[in-house]
Amino acid sequence: MTGIVLLAIIAAVVFYAIVLYNQLVTKRQMANEGWSGIDVQLKRRTDLIPNLLESVKGYMSHEKDTLREVTELRTKAQAIPDENVAERAKVEGMLSGALGRLLAIAENYPDLKASQNFIDFQDALEDTENKLEMARRYYNGTVRDLNVMVEQFPSNLIAGKFGFEKRDFFETEEATDRAVPKVSFDS
Repeated sequence: MTGIVLLAIIAAVVFYAIVLYNQLVTKRQMANEGWSGIDVQLKRRTDLIPNLLESVKGYMSHEKDTLREVTELRTKAQAIPDENVAERAKVEGMLSGALGRLLAIAENYPDLKASQNFIDFQDALEDTENKLEMARRYYNGTVRDLNVMVEQFPSNLIAGKFGFEKRDFFETEEATDRAVPKVSFDS
């Protein structure tokens, strides 16, 4: 009888370990999916930037520093590996700030503000920033859930044994970078 009870306890522990392992796998995959959503929006924004810059170059010939900053930050962001979430978030935050400054400077150019091409790019950029914010929230929520399981007992035992690790949140450093750039071109 003692052997059967002992066997039942071992089976319950093994079953529970399997359940915890599967939950960790699910959380990791959700975090991967969340990062994929962020990556899609970042790539969409990155693809919009050259067209936006091209449409403003002719109007903003003496704003070369701002145009160069946007271009350099775009290139730098593309070069950061996906695994380096903290660095990518920092550079993407700086890029958001630079884009916001570029759009704010555009206020001084009435012909540019009236250009349908520029208006379309500005609308697409704003839409992308909104989608990026939603993707950040989803990703950070999945990372939170994964990190809790990696740290919480008894799932931390399974996480440590099978190499599950905490992930970094996708956060910007400055409070002003956290807000979606809001620029109005209305008179």
